Amino acid sequence: MSVSGPGLAAFNAMTDDEASSRMLTWLDVPRWAEEVVAGRPYDDVDQLEAAMVAASATITDDELERALARHPRIGERADAARHEAAHSTREQSGVDRGDADLARRLEEGNRAYEERFGRVFIIRAAGRSGPEILEQLRLRLDNTDEAERATTIDQLTQIAVLRMKEALS
Repeated sequence: MSVSGPGLAAFNAMTDDEASSRMLTWLDVPRWAEEVVAGRPYDDVDQLEAAMVAASATITDDELERALARHPRIGERADAARHEAAHSTREQSGVDRGDADLARRLEEGNRAYEERFGRVFIIRAAGRSGPEILEQLRLRLDNTDEAERATTIDQLTQIAVLRMKEALS
């Protein structure tokens, strides 16, 4: 797959501002991006991924809210002005927007999730079908607030890692 974007060497050579700006398209948490950028140069993508995961471990509630604001609800079309629309559309490609029953159940699930946890449901949708996503949504509704917060950050980090690997390939 040919994806335009800098390789790891180019990422390592970017100015801090350029590298942070790139990273904010992966996960919109400035402190997280700055922390990962400060660890450059990275010898390989695995080392960069490990730094991204480590920096995610300290995401605050305010940072989590900011990051989630860049993601559309599962099953909804991304708003280019608010979301990373190209990423989101591609990542949610397994959700059949023509399946009215699935769309209704995802909408109901999203609403229940938001009522329960006070934030948008996020999942690494890439590689998952609509029914798989719906099942995960149902299962996660039973999580404690603490467990769901951790799962949400893990999912955001998985999305960021996928975006990084795509951008640097």
